[in-house]
Amino acid sequence: MADAVDSKSTARKGISVQVRGPVFPNHAVFRSFLMAIPSNETFEIFPNPAPQRDYTIEIVCPEFTSVCPKTGQPDFGTLTFQYIPDKWCIELKSLKLYLQTFRNEGIFYESVTNKILDDFISKVQPREITLAASFTPRGGISTIVTVTYVKPQSEQ
Repeated sequence: MADAVDSKSTARKGISVQVRGPVFPNHAVFRSFLMAIPSNETFEIFPNPAPQRDYTIEIVCPEFTSVCPKTGQPDFGTLTFQYIPDKWCIELKSLKLYLQTFRNEGIFYESVTNKILDDFISKVQPREITLAASFTPRGGISTIVTVTYVKPQSEQ
């Protein structure tokens, strides 16, 4: 953790003593610099074993965490991915590691849900995907953000 020098310095017998203590800057902003910036480079993909068929893969991630950019308090949510793969499928451990990079990221629910979807689409290129992010109540209000993407027919 970073230290700051207290403004109180004393000089005794020609020796200057500086009192040092921890610095607690804006929690969410400071800690986000310590973690890897979320990037789809974390994703690993593998070939779809049945690309000739439409089938749905549902992935539920019940332990998603990020940080409220206003208060620095943790946000907890469940992410549910439902996608129809095209040529590629996501490797689950790499998805888990990617989602963990948000643990200390100060980001709004709407932004994080759209970022995750954009990163997923750019790497996996599914035919169709819906991501529902259901966040636990804060102040008596719960939030569910749902985003959907359908690949244009010209790209299929």
